[in-house]
Amino acid sequence: QVQLVESGGGLVQAGGSLRLSCVASGRTWTDNAMGWFRQAPGKEREIVAAISGNGGSLYYADSVKGRFTIFRDNFKNTVSLQMKSLKPEDTAVYSCATARGRMLRTRPDDYDSWGQGTQVTVSS
Repeated sequence: QVQLVESGGGLVQAGGSLRLSCVASGRTWTDNAMGWFRQAPGKEREIVAAISGNGGSLYYADSVKGRFTIFRDNFKNTVSLQMKSLKPEDTAVYSCATARGRMLRTRPDDYDSWGQGTQVTVSS
């Protein structure tokens, strides 16, 4: 089992930036794809960004393309999400997750370990 702990959330004004980090511990995870998801009140969980095990393949939701960047450091067991030009509609709880396997995954069902999440609030 992999334990994931997110950090970096907070309150920011529209147009601002935040960097989320996710640190993994437990079983070896360096080959697994990773993803960032978010869930706003009253809405379903949605994928924000994903990265393959070797970092060579990336995915971004249309709503965040050009504003968010996902990257990983397998030596430090971390995956991060740099968020810029934040909008009020980005407000949500953001969670990182570990996928089954190395290939990039976009469906929540393809992920088997989840962090507790970190709140991101963007004020207008």
